[in-house]
Amino acid sequence: MSKAQSPIVNLAQWLETEPGQYVQRWEQNCFDKMVADVFGYHALQVGLPSFDLLRANRMPFKAYAGAELPAVPAADWAGLVLTEPELLPFDSQSVDLLVLPHGLEASAHPHQVLREVERVLVPEGRVVISGFNPWSLWGLRHRTPYLTPWLPQPISAQVSLPRLKDWLKLLSFEIELGHFGCYVPPLRTQKWLDRFAFTEAAGNRWWPVCGAVYVVSAVKRVAGMRLITPRWKTTQPLRKGARQTVGAALQQKTGSTSSSNPVQS
Repeated sequence: MSKAQSPIVNLAQWLETEPGQYVQRWEQNCFDKMVADVFGYHALQVGLPSFDLLRANRMPFKAYAGAELPAVPAADWAGLVLTEPELLPFDSQSVDLLVLPHGLEASAHPHQVLREVERVLVPEGRVVISGFNPWSLWGLRHRTPYLTPWLPQPISAQVSLPRLKDWLKLLSFEIELGHFGCYVPPLRTQKWLDRFAFTEAAGNRWWPVCGAVYVVSAVKRVAGMRLITPRWKTTQPLRKGARQTVGAALQQKTGSTSSSNPVQS
């Protein structure tokens, strides 16, 4: 796929529009909250090099990887890697935190992207994923015939949250946090976006699953091992019933002995 046709490039251009900046501000706030208290050594952002989605995290090593390199880095990255998200050039179990902004809908092989995420994350590592919600006012506007497409990706490429949950579950991820946002109707200018800002609180309360965008945080779970030790030959303790039987027999024997040998005065 050429750079001119790359969906992630179209997404970066769309995020420069006024509706795109509205989405970017909301997503940046969510990413900041979700990555702030994640600890480890290596953090990785895959895609969208013009935004620093790891700025609130305190890990010593932060790097960027993606199909596009930034002309001007958004952060002081420890490394910049030109690669496809489907083939990450990192060792297995080497990353503690990975952020994937719109990485699934921007790829022709979203399953492979998730498999690579699972491979490079350490056990108990965390991934934070964002995406457009196809079941929203923005998704409805995007699929309306005879109108200019509203979102940068086709509706067929968007991954709904229930679908994403199924994919994550198959890869042994456990979703810990998730948020929907951007309930404002699909409007093109900041003036009208500001006028409908009240719908954010109303939408979050009355129709929370209809937000235009979602951000999800999931943890990679790995089943623990159980050490099997040899079965040593030891004296088996008496069962409760056996202890009671033995005790009764001793009492009976003691009573018999006392009656047969009276005390002499």
